[in-house]
Amino acid sequence: MTLNPSAAESFAAQRHVMGTITPSGNTVVERVTLGIARALPLVSAHFSRTPVFGSADPSPDAYALEGLLSAARLLAHAAPQVLVWNGSKGAGIGFHHDRALATQLQIETGIATTTSMLGMQALFKARGIHRIGVVTPYSDSAQHKTLACLAREGLDCVAHAHVGLSDNLSYSSVPTQDIVAMARSVASAKPQAIVCLCTNFPAAVVAAPLEAELGIAVYDSTALGVWHGLQLCGADTSAATALWGSLFSEVC
Repeated sequence: MTLNPSAAESFAAQRHVMGTITPSGNTVVERVTLGIARALPLVSAHFSRTPVFGSADPSPDAYALEGLLSAARLLAHAAPQVLVWNGSKGAGIGFHHDRALATQLQIETGIATTTSMLGMQALFKARGIHRIGVVTPYSDSAQHKTLACLAREGLDCVAHAHVGLSDNLSYSSVPTQDIVAMARSVASAKPQAIVCLCTNFPAAVVAAPLEAELGIAVYDSTALGVWHGLQLCGADTSAATALWGSLFSEVC
């Protein structure tokens, strides 16, 4: 490719094809994924949706598989190299649900599958991270459920902050300055990393500047899904580091 490739050259160069399933009430996953892909011209990102919206979850302790399987089947028509469930529900119901989901989708489609929470687990295992700070947009009850689940997964939450919202769509409306303030507040406990949980929470866009300010790794759940999917594609993600944070310099 030339230094200033034409649209045709850029299109032809794309060779890492990633399919992403996102909750239907989510307005963040696609925007963040495409933003990251702009820094990685070899990546082609494609999307499908499954019903997750509002404040009432009809399947609070498990995945509603019908919608996820339907979304995965549609993406499989495009023959991506990897499928990603970019949702953070596993942080509240247990990572074993994500492992079972990834296995089922892979059996159904024949395509390697991961989730944002499996990406986080892989990263933390590789880096020996267990002391974390947690920032979310969730309600008190959802925050409590999330922290209890993370503790069962062997993660020590040394500080946390949350907004108090319960409607899925509202999570995307949290101002970035509020996310920054919450991250600063949990940073005082000196965690190994700060995790911003909820894939409809626009924390990925402030991860890089927060890392520069705080000297602590900041990992956003949406970015974790993108990163792990691209790892499974064999993509070099380092060019996304400057805008999207140290996560994209990692190799698992």
